[in-house]
Amino acid sequence: MFIKFKSAYKKIAMGLLSYMPEEKEVKKLQETMQYYENEENWQLYLWKEQEDIVGVMGLYFHEDGSAELKHICVNPSYREEGIGKKMVLTMKDRLEGSLTGCEETEDFLDTCEEKDSRDDKGKTGEASG
Repeated sequence: MFIKFKSAYKKIAMGLLSYMPEEKEVKKLQETMQYYENEENWQLYLWKEQEDIVGVMGLYFHEDGSAELKHICVNPSYREEGIGKKMVLTMKDRLEGSLTGCEETEDFLDTCEEKDSRDDKGKTGEASG
C-alpha cells in the first residue's frame, strides 16, 4: 500500500533512497529530498507491507498528466519478493497518464512491464484454451 510522503517519514525515505547508486552521496540525497519536499511536480510515495515501510517511489509529473519514474527502491531485506513490480503496477493503475522511466529507472520499468505482459498472455492463453 502506498503512503504519500510526509516530513515525519523523511529519515525513512532518505534511508531507502540511499540504496540507489546515484543517491549514495549525502549532498545529492539532500538535494533530491528538497525536490520532493518543495516542488509540486515531484512526489514521493512510501510502500508499506503489513506494518513495515519497505519501499520508496519518486515521480516527476509532467503537465500532460504523464509521470516519470525518478526513483524506486526496496529495502534489501525485502528484495526478490516482487515488491518493486507490485509498486510499479499499482502506480500505473492509479495514474491518469502514462508512466515512463528516466535513465536510472528505465530498465527496471521495462522489466516490470515485460513480466506483466507475459503474465497477461499466460492468463489469456489459459482462459481461451
